[in-house]
Amino acid sequence: MTTVTINIRVIPRAKKNLVKTEPGRLKVYLTAPPQDGKANKLLIEVLAEHFQVKKKQVHIIRGEKSQDKLVAIK
Repeated sequence: MTTVTINIRVIPRAKKNLVKTEPGRLKVYLTAPPQDGKANKLLIEVLAEHFQVKKKQVHIIRGEKSQDKLVAIK
């Protein structure tokens, strides 16, 4: 199984959940606020749906408390 790592910029409290591609990283807009891990949980759900994988195959490697994250997708 191959693992891909992606640099992601998260924008919390957006109007809708959206994934945009930018050179070198993804920009992910999330409706959840950055409190109590809500945005991170929603990020995993949105990325799993976007890449058509299971939620357990998406892991935040770095940036749990930052807008800039490094995410691994198996």
